[in-house]
Amino acid sequence: MYLRSTRRKNADGSTVEYYQLAENVWAPDKGCAIAKVVYNFGRADRLDREALQRLARSILRVFSGEEALAAEPDVKIIDAWPYGTVHVVEALWRELGIDKIVTDLMKRSSTKQPFERALLAMVANRMHEPCSKLYCREQWLPEEVFLPGKEALDLQHLYRALDFLEAHKAQIEEAVYFRMADLMNADVDLIFYDTTSLHFEIDDEDEASLHGNKLAGQREYPPLRRRGHSKNGRTDAPQIVVGLAVTREGLPVRSWVWPGQTNDVTTIEKVKADLRGWRLGRCVFVGDAGMNSEENRRTLALGGGKYILASKMRAGDEVTKEVLPRAGRYQQVADNLRVKEVTIGDGERRQRYVVCFNPVEAARQKNHRKKVLDLLADELKTLRKPEPGKPHSKRTCDLLTTARFAGYLRQTKRGLVKIDMAAVHREAKLDGKWVITSNDDTLSAEDLALGYKQLMRVEQCWRQIKSGLRMRPVFHWTPHRICAHVSLCVLALLIERIAEIRAGDTWRNIRDKLETIKVVEYQRGEARVRQTTEVRGTVADLLRRLGVEPPPKLHTVEPAPKSGSPPSNTTDPA
Repeated sequence: MYLRSTRRKNADGSTVEYYQLAENVWAPDKGCAIAKVVYNFGRADRLDREALQRLARSILRVFSGEEALAAEPDVKIIDAWPYGTVHVVEALWRELGIDKIVTDLMKRSSTKQPFERALLAMVANRMHEPCSKLYCREQWLPEEVFLPGKEALDLQHLYRALDFLEAHKAQIEEAVYFRMADLMNADVDLIFYDTTSLHFEIDDEDEASLHGNKLAGQREYPPLRRRGHSKNGRTDAPQIVVGLAVTREGLPVRSWVWPGQTNDVTTIEKVKADLRGWRLGRCVFVGDAGMNSEENRRTLALGGGKYILASKMRAGDEVTKEVLPRAGRYQQVADNLRVKEVTIGDGERRQRYVVCFNPVEAARQKNHRKKVLDLLADELKTLRKPEPGKPHSKRTCDLLTTARFAGYLRQTKRGLVKIDMAAVHREAKLDGKWVITSNDDTLSAEDLALGYKQLMRVEQCWRQIKSGLRMRPVFHWTPHRICAHVSLCVLALLIERIAEIRAGDTWRNIRDKLETIKVVEYQRGEARVRQTTEVRGTVADLLRRLGVEPPPKLHTVEPAPKSGSPPSNTTDPA
């Protein structure tokens, strides 16, 4: 189907042109294709050209921007870049007021460097296609994405922006927190806190103290990359310990970085001191068993502070000896949760515990243990009997030291390795159970159990920040830039979580839909134009749910470069 034009010559010698919508159809009787007129538009000099343009636009609506432009004969497509993800990140960045916060801090520091654009570029890179700062500047920004104002950024700006972020970390985090709490109406009654380890692909630890640069205020940093208890099994590599506090909705509040050998229980005092004065309301601190110590409970209780902490069940303390054996009836909270309250002691020394039981998890653990014991029994049959005066075999040593089997084994005086049935019975009594303790008497046992179960929000944040945002590998070696890299990832996590809450979908799905929005650079006649492709129905609905305005249609219109001259890369920052 095509637009056909015909001419007719009048008696006075003048020529009249007509426009018709026609298609070629096969005529069997003539043995050839003939033109069949579908619609007559009338005389060309009397044609409603606006109506014809509306028809053309309605046809091009089913094509992408690049296809629509390519369909025009006088248009030359130069390039196209993804823009939807960057546009949403920048919109949420401004909604959180981060641009204004950074700009105000830059004015106080009397610097005119483009640190705000540099920080936005690095956060957007984490959320779009995480890579090193070098790749971000040399490859991603110039060729793989459209970001207004990117031409002003050099590699030095990215690194110096990291220094600026670390130097003003406390002010930025606090200002962003208050803006986020108002914007998202965040529930800050419960603050969930946990730590994780982040290993480095190096062999040696940091030995001497290192100093930050001038932007970091000449702060002295302790050696960060040290060996310690690894939470991801990489005991052979130096690491750092990262702490994260989040709200009930999984919105990050603040982050911390400690040397790799730091014990979890020693971080509480610093966390509480840093959050003091943030007007968190009636804040209840929720942490896992690694945070539970007498000193930490005392620190959290100072000033009327409240806490919900998990308790270790195999430490041989009062939880093992008095709480778990205490008889009592469980209260049904949900299909997969039952709770029982136990109080130990009287008066000020009274300690409140809640024993929680999940029958579904108990059945799963029982089935898993049976499979492990069956496999262990088969392994023991293959071991040779120990000879007097000789050490046991390497295979026996492996079984006695592996985390999977060691807890179920015992060695007799004669050197025989057997299954420890007493240990099996002890573990069976703990199936599906966990114990929490709290000093908040206003919360019921049900509230305490459900509040602690939401600690999984931090675990979800760790997975998201490690896998999705790729916090590691860390390509920095100076302590202040390692800390700034972590802060940058937490900022990206905050924007991701806001987008996920508003859209009701995962960031991966949101990002895939936004990838359909692109900026196309094309040349039409003597003009070089950068224009956003049309936002389609599902993406337009996504932008409405995110609370983000559609991107601008037109970005730049410039004279086309003369033949042989390089193309212009100037972009209107607005």
